[in-house]
Amino acid sequence: MKLSIIVPVYNERTTIKEIFQKLIRVPVEKEIIIVDDGSKDGTTEILKEIQMTTGEQNLKIIFKSKNEGKGSAIREGLKYVSGDVVVIQDADLEYDPMDFIKLIKPIEEGKADVVYGSRILGKNPKSSFSFYLGGRLLSWISNILYRTSITDEPTCYKMFKTDVIKSINLRCKGFEFCPEVTAKLAKRGIKIHEIPIKYNPRSKREGKKIKWKDGLIAIWVLLKNRF
Repeated sequence: MKLSIIVPVYNERTTIKEIFQKLIRVPVEKEIIIVDDGSKDGTTEILKEIQMTTGEQNLKIIFKSKNEGKGSAIREGLKYVSGDVVVIQDADLEYDPMDFIKLIKPIEEGKADVVYGSRILGKNPKSSFSFYLGGRLLSWISNILYRTSITDEPTCYKMFKTDVIKSINLRCKGFEFCPEVTAKLAKRGIKIHEIPIKYNPRSKREGKKIKWKDGLIAIWVLLKNRF
């Protein structure tokens, strides 16, 4: 199976080269689709350099002129997917792309159409208390509203069969991609399979962008899509 890796990027000049190298080293058939969401810190110039100098054949870099948010970047990236399976990869270094190998296995074996990488099931350092608590709360609300049994709803590592994710009418622009896709999968009765993953949380000082208000938006999106 060919894996399409969508990388939404906004102002990640200190990490984009390293995450790109990590993605190249993952030993699976793949394409890398990087969507620069209107970066202003030099990320765009680094990506143009990568585009000019890399020998990676299965690389697509899309440059958006305006910053619209992670969800918007993911939706744009989906237009360029040619693989059998799609996964989302943040441009920071919190997640280990080598986990793709075990995430894709249930899909290859026909046991799942959607797989989430759970930071909770893995033995990982905790992020700040507010981020950890917020993630647990969103998972609990998802399970109550949609009768799911997931441990990590807001995880970045969400992997889908391409026909599944493309059949969902996504409207998200920002971080609400996660609750929207979870809600719409659950309403269609699509089971979400979870696999433990590695996680190395970064702080706001290191560039973490999600804020407490994004958690409130996520709760609203879960409620809105349920009723």
